[in-house]
Amino acid sequence: MSAGNSSSSSADKPLPPGVYAPLEGRMRTFGTIALSSAVFMNVLDSSIANVSIPTIAGDLGVSITQGTWVITSFAVANAITVPLTGWLTQRFGQVRLFVLSVLLFVISSWLCGFAWSLESLVFFRIVQGAVAGPLIPLSQSLMLGSYPKEKAGMALALWSMTVLVGPVVGPLLGGWISDNISWSWIFYINVPVGLLAGWASWQIYKDRDSVRRKLPIDRTGLALLVVWVGALQLMLDKGKELEWFESTAITIMAVVAVVAFVFFIIWELTDKHPIVDLTLFKVRNFNAGVITVSIVYGVFFGTVVLLPLWMQNTLGYTATDAGIASAPVGILAIILSPFIGKMLQKHDPRYIVTGACLLFSLISFMRADFTPQVTIWDIMWPTFIQGAAMAMLFIPLTTISLSGLDPHRIPAAAGLSNFVRLLFGAFGTSITTTLWENRASLHHAQLTEIVRPGEPAFDHIVSGLQRQGLSTGQSLSLIDRLIQQQAFTMSAVDIFYASAVLFLFLIGLVWFARPKRNQAASAEAAGVH
Repeated sequence: MSAGNSSSSSADKPLPPGVYAPLEGRMRTFGTIALSSAVFMNVLDSSIANVSIPTIAGDLGVSITQGTWVITSFAVANAITVPLTGWLTQRFGQVRLFVLSVLLFVISSWLCGFAWSLESLVFFRIVQGAVAGPLIPLSQSLMLGSYPKEKAGMALALWSMTVLVGPVVGPLLGGWISDNISWSWIFYINVPVGLLAGWASWQIYKDRDSVRRKLPIDRTGLALLVVWVGALQLMLDKGKELEWFESTAITIMAVVAVVAFVFFIIWELTDKHPIVDLTLFKVRNFNAGVITVSIVYGVFFGTVVLLPLWMQNTLGYTATDAGIASAPVGILAIILSPFIGKMLQKHDPRYIVTGACLLFSLISFMRADFTPQVTIWDIMWPTFIQGAAMAMLFIPLTTISLSGLDPHRIPAAAGLSNFVRLLFGAFGTSITTTLWENRASLHHAQLTEIVRPGEPAFDHIVSGLQRQGLSTGQSLSLIDRLIQQQAFTMSAVDIFYASAVLFLFLIGLVWFARPKRNQAASAEAAGVH
């Protein structure tokens, strides 16, 4: 069998322009490492900031809720530019675009480290998220093009392992850097990694670029996309601060988001060169796979952000401790990813996804038993199990989403899939943190109805504290802190419980898909070069 083909009958056929034989030997190994490093840098930057939000918010003099804009601004900008991958690839070529995105990501990371205020940091994070848009879909496409069709499942597994390593290293590194150096260095560390990844990728893939074509850009569609996504995210981020729909600004944002979204759908379905190929949602497998993974990711990522915030602001853990508790999420994911890739060759991916949703639900139910007295080991255990659920979810759903698509539609499909997933992740973060604070306020009000002056339990506690040498003011302050701690813990438990129930309902979504039994999706996906 020749390097360029998977069968002897096709060995002598000339390959069409822009299509290349799979890489072999050391070149394939180095190519995999180069692509993986760039993806790792991108994913690391998403997870590394989660445990650093309290430190960043404190240094910049803003609230925790405002601090989460550092996460959501990146995610929204990233989501908006991901659908542009298809058009940009045809305009610049996938290799040129990939390397350019890596280098721009390095520059924007450097600027994030120099940020002097929340506004400047959010602006640079928007830039960083925007230039990172093509990295994930293009790395996936280049990875698949580096392997023979029969090894496409393994290529997807290796690619997914890289994506899953970030959640292990990110929290640990972010926590340690925040506690011992400065939060700026969570961005500076991208510089050497990105420069090496960009240089290596260019050396290996520069002669394997895709065919370039000048296509008109859908400026109207792009403008509508930015407007409705931006308005919706601003509404979610500023809602609690402005008392939601009691505020005229929030009402206007909601109306703008809805109107722009409707016009965006109509425009994209009728334009000759749409910025987002919404007709992909007519494909049953793509529809079921993308909707399932996006909703699951939104719920999952919301709790991923919530956990370290709760640990640091309610339980008093350091950023390093929060990182240690969050890191185990990727261990089983890394170990199991190659096995999941092999299982897809023989087993229906819908059963694997069902198992993942059941595991996610179990983990959320375990967390719903948390109390203020929970230990770091109690927190780490369900986080460790969650890694298995991640491997069982993302790899099969990627396979399902790409099943049955023509090779030339894969980049657009990967871009659209990642766009919806990242968008749900940003929305999930905003909704989760808002609900957490709202439910905490409710629980605090309910607890103070019970624990208040004149109530026997309250008076007994105050008397006991005074006998220990505390003044009345000190006793009241301590009781309020305990009530606050209990209220935020009860609120987190509410969200964990709701997540557990939601994961169970999501099982039904994936069964709308009809993947091929021989898992030809992976082989077809490998046709992209």
